[in-house]
Amino acid sequence: MKKTFSLAVLMFISIIFVVNCQPSGQGSFDAKPTVNTGMEPAILVKQVSSIFGFIPEQMAGTDEDTEELVRLGEKLYSEKKLSENGKESCNTCHAVDNKKGGVDNLPFSKGTDGKHRNSPTVLNAGYQFAQFWDGRAATLEEQLKGHMTYHKNMKEKLSKEYKDLFQKAFVKEKKPINVNNVNRAIASYERTLKTNDRFDDFIKGRYDALTGDEQKGLNMFISSGCVTCHAGPLLGGNMYQKIGLVKPYKNPADTGRYELTKDEADKYMFKVPMLRNIALTAPYYHDGAIKTIEEAVKEMGALQLGKDFSDSETGVIVSFLKSLTDTKRM
Repeated sequence: MKKTFSLAVLMFISIIFVVNCQPSGQGSFDAKPTVNTGMEPAILVKQVSSIFGFIPEQMAGTDEDTEELVRLGEKLYSEKKLSENGKESCNTCHAVDNKKGGVDNLPFSKGTDGKHRNSPTVLNAGYQFAQFWDGRAATLEEQLKGHMTYHKNMKEKLSKEYKDLFQKAFVKEKKPINVNNVNRAIASYERTLKTNDRFDDFIKGRYDALTGDEQKGLNMFISSGCVTCHAGPLLGGNMYQKIGLVKPYKNPADTGRYELTKDEADKYMFKVPMLRNIALTAPYYHDGAIKTIEEAVKEMGALQLGKDFSDSETGVIVSFLKSLTDTKRM
């Protein structure tokens, strides 16, 4: 917890230095934005890229993934025979086909972990510092191990159709069909689920990748303090934060990381969600209580920043957030 808090403080200080927002009270800011849509595009891009950085080409662990392993994982990702009831697959709750955003768009999924929480997107998930809303898994493999409930006769169900695929993916093993290898294969496929959007193009120097309104929204996103938590290449996914910094969240039933650690300091602390592909992943928040992206922006402004965003301010921020949608899923 101390390490996480220190990281958050360090990030906050660095962002305040770059963005020049001066605190005016608990959770609120008097914005003095230096990101100005009227400045030279090259300067604007340089400032924005210094704040967010670039998504790495590969996720951690990719170097050990083979083509055969990824191919097997992709097939297993949609395999319902893995589940205890034979009706669900990874893709059921984290849909990536048909241009989906790596979620099921339900408030709560039919998952088997017993947690009444909204399904986070699997897109870009391997870049995060931890998995699940409470961060209880460090890697994709651990996430699968702690989440999936496999059919007790899984080996028998997979043997006929998957025997050759497992043997090619795990050439050194005589009996490769097992839970660990299923998790390993699916995780290898999930590491290929990197997205690219117009914001990526913008910070790489394609100045016309964002419209004027989207650039205004980016400016407001930074100057209002949203970037304090939604920082880094994923615009989130790299720290924990309390929901309800300025005013309490309306649903106190889920205490977040506290359920895992029993540390009072972790009450209502959740992993800050990634904003990449956020327009595809409604409903929002850990409890899936917020139906629209506009409502999510207004609520976050009040809960975390003590700001009452107007409809026009909300509109330009949402305009920017929609630019974070994978170009292949639009």
